[in-house]
Amino acid sequence: MAEEIPDPIVGGEEPRKPTHSLPRYSEPTPETHRKLSREEEAELALKQSVYTPGARSLLIALFLITITLVPAIQFAVELRSPRSSGGVATFDLYKAYPAWTRIMSARSAVDLWHLLPRAADLKAAEKRLETESVVSAWLLPRVQSLLTGKLEAGNEQVFPGRDGWLFYRPDVDYITGPAFLDPAQLRRRAHVGRVQPDPVKAIVDFRNQLSARGIDLIVVPIPMKPGIDTEKLAPGAEQTAPLHNVSFLEFRSRLENAGVRIFDPRPLLIQRKASLNNAPLYLATDTHWRPETMEFVVENLAAFISSFPASASASASSPLASTPSLSLQVVEKEINGVGDIARMLRLPPDQTQYPPEKVMIHEVSSGNTPWRPNKEADILLLGDSFSNIFSLEALGWGESAGFAEHLSRALGGRALDCILRNSDAAFATREILARDLSRGHDRLAGKKLVIWEFAARELAFGDWKLLDLRLGQPAPARFFVPKPGEQIVASGTVESVSSVPRPGTVPYKDHVFALHLTDLTVAGQLVSEPLESLVYLESMRDNILTPAARFRPGDRVTLRLRAWTEVADRFEKINRSEIDDPSVQLEEPCWGEPITD
Repeated sequence: MAEEIPDPIVGGEEPRKPTHSLPRYSEPTPETHRKLSREEEAELALKQSVYTPGARSLLIALFLITITLVPAIQFAVELRSPRSSGGVATFDLYKAYPAWTRIMSARSAVDLWHLLPRAADLKAAEKRLETESVVSAWLLPRVQSLLTGKLEAGNEQVFPGRDGWLFYRPDVDYITGPAFLDPAQLRRRAHVGRVQPDPVKAIVDFRNQLSARGIDLIVVPIPMKPGIDTEKLAPGAEQTAPLHNVSFLEFRSRLENAGVRIFDPRPLLIQRKASLNNAPLYLATDTHWRPETMEFVVENLAAFISSFPASASASASSPLASTPSLSLQVVEKEINGVGDIARMLRLPPDQTQYPPEKVMIHEVSSGNTPWRPNKEADILLLGDSFSNIFSLEALGWGESAGFAEHLSRALGGRALDCILRNSDAAFATREILARDLSRGHDRLAGKKLVIWEFAARELAFGDWKLLDLRLGQPAPARFFVPKPGEQIVASGTVESVSSVPRPGTVPYKDHVFALHLTDLTVAGQLVSEPLESLVYLESMRDNILTPAARFRPGDRVTLRLRAWTEVADRFEKINRSEIDDPSVQLEEPCWGEPITD
């Protein structure tokens, strides 16, 4: 082996030359500093472990007892307390597989292959078993109470802050994470997440389609709680400027250069915070803003709208041309609410560490009735849970006091049309609008202005789909929909279902999912045409899965159906998932309620 050549010595002494003629690097250098993977570390640890007599057998026995005890307890409890909907949840994994009748009707191995459950179906069944685990339901709140109370630890969705404050992890990740407009990050999200990740591209495309119809657009990204009330998360933080993702200023600049109007409330909120001696502007245990903060932003948005004339592509008159105004009244009401982040901790019901928070909302009404949107209005508001938080009672902070209600008031009683959805603000409200248009329902008729409000975290994590806003022709109904005012009892076979979130894993305690029914019968008679129906149902209420959430492809179910239009005002704002099939998504839906024996 070649003799090692020492480093040069300071002072002028020449290094010694090798005593033979072999090349200096005739042998490879060992990888002494290579980082080991977790699997390699575990393998090395196991190989070097030394067990005392009997320890190996004891550990194996404890492991086997642990993995068998949990399902045994679950099975015993369910045998003693069978579900009202029938069946034992522990064995519901079989529902991920096709019904026996469909297997028997297969004509070839290819048909059988296509009937095998998808990975998503098996994952959904696994999540459901995990959600309904008796051991998990008993153990998780107690363990989380110990972790939160004694160790001040959250969970995978929650970061504890100071003074009893809680922060939603995606909000923190949005601010501290990589630049959402970085080309490498855009490519990674497009490849891994299979989404359209560029918000600028989607917003400019949306604006261009609206401009073609003479409609203006104003974009309103709502800053995240950790960027405004930063001192509650980072002790000693000096809040002289709002915190945001490093790409936000580039995002705003690119929109402005493209001629898109953007109302950015971040500087205004920091100024307000300073004027209030650093008083909090967001709710302590919720992802959303306080009602007075929302009203402050609404007042400034109304002034922003009034200060701009219509764009050249829009109508010649101002977006706020004179229209009949509503006579609105405002009533103050005290609300005690528990934040959505506190609910995600899944602490015991009697926990006192995060008590209800008191706020004062201002309910808006017209005469003796709560304020309601008007589809004939010339302004359309697209919004998410920041618009719904004081408007949708299911969120726990009152109703008739939200973003739309107060914007209507701030604009002098002007009527507004609204499409609001709690989640997926990057595409959900635009998707509802696009589907209405494709069905021949022109939701943009007579509109002069669209206001698009969304949580800023969507810039980094949302799917910014490019959606076509072309107006379609009303097509003959293929799917069964009850007439307005009718309630029809129907039975059908579940062809497919949309996804249902696990309780406690999302900020919203209610959820609506979609069901595609085939082989439809009404009042015991086979319907000749159509044979199918697209149905929306409640899948989660107050963080508890409903019996309908148990439906799986192949099940035969009986539902009470009514027209979706009769309940849309109540349920359209709630977080909702859709059937994967685009052709089914375009069908007219109805509302369903399970009928059990």
